[in-house]
Amino acid sequence: MDIQNNKRPTEILNEEVKWDKSKTIISKTDAYGTILYVNDAFSEAAEYSKIEVIGEPHNIIRHPDMPKVAFKVLWDALKKGQNFHAIVKNLTKTGKYYWVITDFTIDKNEKGDTVGYTARRKAVPQSVIEVIEPLYKTLLDIEKVKGEKASELYFNAYLNEEVNKSYDDFVIDLFSSEINILDKENAKKESQEKFKRSLKSFFFSTY
Repeated sequence: MDIQNNKRPTEILNEEVKWDKSKTIISKTDAYGTILYVNDAFSEAAEYSKIEVIGEPHNIIRHPDMPKVAFKVLWDALKKGQNFHAIVKNLTKTGKYYWVITDFTIDKNEKGDTVGYTARRKAVPQSVIEVIEPLYKTLLDIEKVKGEKASELYFNAYLNEEVNKSYDDFVIDLFSSEINILDKENAKKESQEKFKRSLKSFFFSTY
């Protein structure tokens, strides 16, 4: 389904927005993806004021270069109660873009029911973008010609045959080399779990 929102830009620019990449972008939504809170870094990167985005669907910042299957994998994981990492190209109010790695956590009430989601985002190194962008373009091209199901089948085959990892582990592995936490030459399950814990503290660091 195409996104319809009169707050979204009418022109898409092939230009990266300028923002302080040392900051952590934070947003909170309800269980349906409606924005409840954003921090100053979100407003700076997305070029929307807090007033403009509160109460809006989070896909207000979805970039048309993003394949739908990437968000399907994300939502499938969150609905299963699994925290998740994703590399995403987002859209700004003026039609520019910014790339981020996102750490999603699930917000629950005292009964244990999911009431919303918190996303913390950090800037993505260019070397990671150079790996993920061609994959996303392929998925998007398949989606446009063959449909979303064909794109999903290709994505699953790519993860199984070329990287032999889940999408979440694929993202962690891509990003790990850039922040020098995981020694890839001796990567084992134990070290990857250690990296996941380190990555969590990376998103919660303050600047």
